[in-house]
Amino acid sequence: MTDYLDHLETREPAQRERDLLASLPQLVARAQTAPGWAAILQSADAGDIRSRQALAQLPVTRKSDLKDLQKKSRPFGGMTSTPPQQLRRVFMSPGPIFDPEGHGQDWWRFARPFHAIGLRAGDLIQNCFSYHFTPAAFMVDGAASRLGCPVIPAGTGQTEMQVQAMAELRPAAYVGTPSFLKIIVEKALDMGMDVSSVQKAVVGAEALPPSLRKWLQEHGVPHVLQTYASADIGNIAYETETGGVLNPGMVLDEDLLLEIVRPGTGDLVADGEVGEVVITSFNPDYPLIRFGTGDMSAILPGLSPCGRSNVRIKGWMGRADQTTKVKGMFVHPSQVAEVLKRHPEIAKARLVVTGEMANDVMTLHCETTDPAAAAGLQAALAETIRDVTKLRGEVALVAIGSLPNDGKVIDDTRKYE
Repeated sequence: MTDYLDHLETREPAQRERDLLASLPQLVARAQTAPGWAAILQSADAGDIRSRQALAQLPVTRKSDLKDLQKKSRPFGGMTSTPPQQLRRVFMSPGPIFDPEGHGQDWWRFARPFHAIGLRAGDLIQNCFSYHFTPAAFMVDGAASRLGCPVIPAGTGQTEMQVQAMAELRPAAYVGTPSFLKIIVEKALDMGMDVSSVQKAVVGAEALPPSLRKWLQEHGVPHVLQTYASADIGNIAYETETGGVLNPGMVLDEDLLLEIVRPGTGDLVADGEVGEVVITSFNPDYPLIRFGTGDMSAILPGLSPCGRSNVRIKGWMGRADQTTKVKGMFVHPSQVAEVLKRHPEIAKARLVVTGEMANDVMTLHCETTDPAAAAGLQAALAETIRDVTKLRGEVALVAIGSLPNDGKVIDDTRKYE
């Protein structure tokens, strides 16, 4: 029995990079056969997209764009390279946003996190993700089928039946949200029933605070690992253990290219800096080219102690859409980026919005490499802010490195009581 699902997980990082980049031209060409992607990538020559630098010249298509794109062309905005009538399933999330599923084995690529926690052929899984409209439960089913694991299709709710299933069928693992597992364990304690067969839990779809992980471990589930996934991409990254000890960060899936960009832009940030997660997915049915998830994270340096050699991210660190309204007008992260483009002497900036209702104040805090030119620079920046946002803004120049590394471009600190 190996610790790894396949040889891809332990490739030399440089080899992985070569393999993925070599597949980029074919991916872009396939995407351009879909009318939606053909319009988005109309200026791209697929044969030229062979490097990260070339990829970074393509536009970012954000999850927040999907509702409008799909409304123009049902169901998927013309973005599937497999015709909709040839797909396996069509899902519907609030919005509505529609997501496809093709016929490939483990289409959502969830076998990796399941294998990482130690699930093997014959291990029974209690699947407590919803089978109703959204794809999470089917992500589990696809991975379980690949690994040879039978599934209890428990879904959500019916807590007493969940406890009864665990007590009588003795599953090895729970998959679902961490909060629902806590509810099940608490109900089992109330009912006096034994659910101790569940030694492993793969959780997702919501935050897992350290306090909740600790509670679950103290109440009989020693191995609790998170996944980071989306209904568009499937598995993005997952936690691992070494010798039962949680490793830092989350390991990126093997079939994805990751970029971290400044929110509201397609501009890459330095490794370690918090920004928006942008994914290029090599899915033959639903190729995604520079897909902005709307989630914030950062790249961790070094390799995981588990031996998987792919890049690690810190995990989910909030939402990238920081759009706010000031004096009745929307202010977007892309506008802050535009101000910076006009003033290259600014290394980093954060727009802080303060004040009370009808008395809003916005101040652009700027890290500058040229403090000697403070007076003239402040005046120029204030003028640019007014030109870009159509609002009056103040400017505060600060030292390099003094702004927090949290990915925030707009920080709305107003209190409404």
